[in-house]
Amino acid sequence: MTPSGPAASPQRLPGLCGIAPDTQRVSIIKIKSFVRPVSATRLLLLSSLFLVASANGTFFSKVAEVYPLQAANLGFLTSLAVFTTALLVLVMALFSLLLPVRLVVSLFIALSAPIAYVAASFGAIIDDAMIQNILETDTAEAFDLLSLRFLLRILLIGILPVALVWFWPLKPAPVLQRLRHRSMLAAGAFATLLVCVVSFGTGYADFFREHKPLRFYANPVYAVYSIGSYFTEQVFAGKVQTFASVLPEAKLHLEIGHRELIIMVVGETARADRFSLNGYERNTNPRLANESGLISYTNVSACGTSTAVSVPCMFVPEGRAEFTRNSVYANENLLDVLQRAGVNVLWRDNNSGSKGVAERVPFEAFSSPDVNPVCDEECRDVGLLSGLQEYIDSVDGDILIVLHQMGSHGPAYFRRYPAEFEQYTPACHSADLNDCDQVEIQNAYDNTILYTDYFLSEVIALLKRNTPAFETAMLYVSDHGESLGERGIYLHGLPYMFAPHEQTKVPLILWAGSTSDIDINSAIRKKDLPHSHDSIFNSMLATFEIEETLPGMPYSLYDVVGNNG
Repeated sequence: MTPSGPAASPQRLPGLCGIAPDTQRVSIIKIKSFVRPVSATRLLLLSSLFLVASANGTFFSKVAEVYPLQAANLGFLTSLAVFTTALLVLVMALFSLLLPVRLVVSLFIALSAPIAYVAASFGAIIDDAMIQNILETDTAEAFDLLSLRFLLRILLIGILPVALVWFWPLKPAPVLQRLRHRSMLAAGAFATLLVCVVSFGTGYADFFREHKPLRFYANPVYAVYSIGSYFTEQVFAGKVQTFASVLPEAKLHLEIGHRELIIMVVGETARADRFSLNGYERNTNPRLANESGLISYTNVSACGTSTAVSVPCMFVPEGRAEFTRNSVYANENLLDVLQRAGVNVLWRDNNSGSKGVAERVPFEAFSSPDVNPVCDEECRDVGLLSGLQEYIDSVDGDILIVLHQMGSHGPAYFRRYPAEFEQYTPACHSADLNDCDQVEIQNAYDNTILYTDYFLSEVIALLKRNTPAFETAMLYVSDHGESLGERGIYLHGLPYMFAPHEQTKVPLILWAGSTSDIDINSAIRKKDLPHSHDSIFNSMLATFEIEETLPGMPYSLYDVVGNNG
C-alpha cells in the first residue's frame, strides 16, 4: 500500500548548524556571485607566487648562506626569486596542458606543504631515493613524523589553499583557447628564465656549477622531478631487467664436525661516532666493551643514507658504485648465494621489511606482539631472539640468521628503548624535534645506542651458548647514520654527494667465538682501514668458506684460516 497524505512527504534533514542544505547551497552561490572569476592564467601565476612565498623558505635560507644579503648580491637574489617563480609557472602550465588546471595547482600545493615542513624542521630533501623510502615506510614510522606543528602547517599552507582553489570560480574558456593561453604562458615563463640567466650569467653559472645541492631544496619542483625519475626507472627496469644468477658454482667447503653459526645484525640509523668503542666520551657500550674477541671497525662508509638504499646495497654484488634501486630484483643477492650453496638462511625483521633482500629465503616479521614477546610501547629488538635456539636445534648444516633492528630510528628516539635504558637525561620525549633542544635530542639518541649495546650483548650470549657445537660469530653493521642538529640538519636521507659524515659513517662490529676460524689478529690490523658496505659480500662468503668469491669485490674485513683474506 502506497502511503499518502502529509505523513508521506519526504523529511528534510537538518543542514550545517541547523541550516537546511538548500539554504546552504543558495548561500554559497550568493557568496560566489560576489567573487570575481579568475582566469586559469592568473590562477597559475598566483599559485606560483604563493608556492615561492610559503614553501621555499628553506631554499632561500640555504641560498642566503652562500649569497649573503649584501648589495653585491641583491640583483642576483632578486633574479633567482623571479627565476623560481617562472620555473613553477612553466612546469604547472605544461602539466595543465594534459590535466585540469585546478587539479595541477592542487597537487603542487598539496605536495609542497609536507616538503616545506620536513625541509624546515629536519633539513631533509625529497630526491628519488627518498621517494622510495617513503613508499616503503611502514605505518608506525610514518606516524612518528606526525605532530601538531606538522598538522597545522599542512592545514595552513596545504588544505586551506587547495580548498580556496576549488571554491574560487574559474573563467570558462573553449578548449582551443585554453590550450593557446597555456602554451603562451609556458612560452612567456621560459622566456623569463632565459632573461634571468642572461642578465646574471656569472651568478647562475656559479649557482649551478659550484652549489648544485642548493637546487635540491627548490619546492616542489625538485620533488616532482624526483617522482618522475623514480617511476620512470621503475617502468624501464621492469621491461629490460631479467633475474640473473650470481656465482652459480658456489658451494660450501664441507668438513665433518665443522658447522658455522653466524648472526648478522642489520642496525638502523646508528652512527659510528656515538659508540664508545670508537672513542665517544659517553660509555654507550658498557656491555660490549667487556667482550673478548670483539673488534669495532672505526672507518666504515654506508652505501647510502636511507634504509631503502643501504639495506639492499650491502647484500648485492654490484657494490655502491653500480648499485641501482632495482639491483636487488635483477640479480641473486648474498642470501640467495648462501642458501643455494647449502646454508640455512633466516631473516627476522623488527623494522619495515628487507627491502627485497629476503624475497627468496625464510622471513619472519617481529614487529607485532602476536609474534614478538617483548613489546611495551613498541616491540623491542631483543624479542628477535625469541625461539632462535629452537630454530638452531631444528636444522642441520651451516646457519646464517639476519636480524633487522628497529635500532635508533628517528625522530621518535624515545620510543626505541625501554624506560630503564633512559640513562642520559633530560631526553627528548617528542616526535617533533622542534619541541626539544639539541642536548635533549642527543640524550634520547644516545639512549638508543645504549639499548643496542644491550641487544648485541644478548646476541653474543646466545652465540656463546652454541659455541661448543658451532663455529660462531656475529657481524653487526648499521644501514646509515643520523644527523642530530649539526649544521641545522636532522635525521638522514640527504643525497650522498653532500651528505655529512654523521649520515654516512656507520658502526661495524665483529665478534668471533673461541671456535671460530676468523683470524681476530687480522681484524685488529684492519679495523682502522677504510671499509664500506661493499666489504660485506665477500667477507660473508669467506666466513662460510664458500669456494668461489666475487671478482672485484673487497672482503678485507678479516682473514679466515684456510682462506686468502
